Amino acid sequence: MSEVLDTILEGLMRRYRERVPDVGRVVTSMVDNKLISSESDIENDHIAFRTMGVPQLGIQSFEKIFLHCGYERRDAYHFAGKKLDAFWYSPPKPNYPRIFISELRVQDLSDEAAKIIRSYTDEVKSDPVLDLDLNDGQQVDQFLHQPLWHTPTWSDYQRLLDESEYAAWVIYNRYYLNHFTISVHNLPKPWNTIVKFNEFAESIGVQLNDAGGKIKTSPDGLLIQSSSVAQLVDAEFAELDGSTSTHTIAGSYVEFAERRPLPEFAQLPDDQLDRAHRRDGFEASNADKIFESTFRSQTGM
Repeated sequence: MSEVLDTILEGLMRRYRERVPDVGRVVTSMVDNKLISSESDIENDHIAFRTMGVPQLGIQSFEKIFLHCGYERRDAYHFAGKKLDAFWYSPPKPNYPRIFISELRVQDLSDEAAKIIRSYTDEVKSDPVLDLDLNDGQQVDQFLHQPLWHTPTWSDYQRLLDESEYAAWVIYNRYYLNHFTISVHNLPKPWNTIVKFNEFAESIGVQLNDAGGKIKTSPDGLLIQSSSVAQLVDAEFAELDGSTSTHTIAGSYVEFAERRPLPEFAQLPDDQLDRAHRRDGFEASNADKIFESTFRSQTGM
């Protein structure tokens, strides 16, 4: 099963890097500045996906892929203002990233917005994951990067953008990887804190999400996060007359996470700390602001 998961993750990361130039910029600069000796030194803390909460799709469909690969569903999160629900999933082995899957509560949107979304998602007649051979990593990789519904029109995208920027992102990007996350705490001193890593990121031209402040900290002080502003991509939209139009929209971004030791392990030397000793899981208040990395308030679009 590790081979299947490796294939899926490699496919996701390959396409993600093509869409998010900040990834290459950060990694190359980390090597050049001797924060790491090679890209393989980076621990991927977690990856995240966005989905539409409709009966045949959403979390209940998407999670089957990773549950089959040995992931375990953990805590639930709810984001009332953004009309989102989410779960995180712990990996089968500590060398794999955690996974965070969110979904839009489509039924909580206006009738007009929900109707627009369903005009696309209704093309998917049944849970598409049920038709996959989940032991075939290549097939799953192809599925994650193929259109689930027809290309949206620019007018539909704009209408959704006005009500739910999350909805607009998913209607165009579908299952593209939303972000991956560098585990800052595993870097050499002094770069092993979000405070110092943010300074490094900004020094190489990475724009940071400042929603709620550039640094997002859990109430217990043990999970500290930041993220880049989403990369802008040229997106081709379909039009009702059969033509196409190209517009610049938000794509994906990079996150940075510092997980501090749990109190009972706080005295352990750094070289003896592993995942089991550090704060696990996620924090709704942090995640709520990190979602905004793709929002117009951050991208300026």
